[in-house]
Amino acid sequence: MKKEDEILHVHSIESFGTHDGPGIRFVVFLQGCKLKCLYCHNPDTIETSGGKPYGVEELVQMVLKVKPYFGKKGGVTVSGGEPLLQSKALVPFFKRLKEEGIHTNIDTNGRILNSFSKSLLDDYADLVMLDIKHMTEEGYEAITGKRNMQTALTFAKHREASGKTMWLRYVLISGITNKPELLHALGAYFKDFKTIEKIEIQPYHKLGIHKWEALGWDYELKDARENTKEELEAAVDILKAYFKEVKVN
Repeated sequence: MKKEDEILHVHSIESFGTHDGPGIRFVVFLQGCKLKCLYCHNPDTIETSGGKPYGVEELVQMVLKVKPYFGKKGGVTVSGGEPLLQSKALVPFFKRLKEEGIHTNIDTNGRILNSFSKSLLDDYADLVMLDIKHMTEEGYEAITGKRNMQTALTFAKHREASGKTMWLRYVLISGITNKPELLHALGAYFKDFKTIEKIEIQPYHKLGIHKWEALGWDYELKDARENTKEELEAAVDILKAYFKEVKVN
């Protein structure tokens, strides 16, 4: 592999993440995403140019310094942005992590399924956290700005065929994704998947608005409100019928 194939363009790094997979995680947020989700709380990761270049081995050595804190459950999560835009360099990174006995996790929107991402899914990612945006084509496009929600479902099927663990994530927005028919559709589609350990409900929040403003972008969900306790409980009750575990983050 050429040297430039082992460079990851990193937006930021969190040494002790606790919401990005099991246990304590070393989280690498990669730069770049092809979607522009209305609720994105890291809009500064969307632009595909930029990011700080890190060599694979440089990152591995950073991970090894904090490995003692991982315990039995922790490990490394790559997020973003959309990490699989950089699948080619992620393969040698994850390969090295596996050589060091470190648990690996990808947090993804599931739009990229090429030879490199398939290698990650089949051989090197112990866990995949797949973000399901919406269960209709119209809703998916309204949220992400892109068409073809089917890509994420095809991605999920590929992961299921690998027999390796997957978690689903779903952002709950009142009046947009928090509708009983959508939650039932989500559950019905995935209920027979054997690899799904849990689904995580991500309550809607506005913590990223200031970042949108700093970029000079219009935040279209200004009028959306945060979920009530009752709404979250109702969503959990629906999804419990379909999944082994339902967690509110």
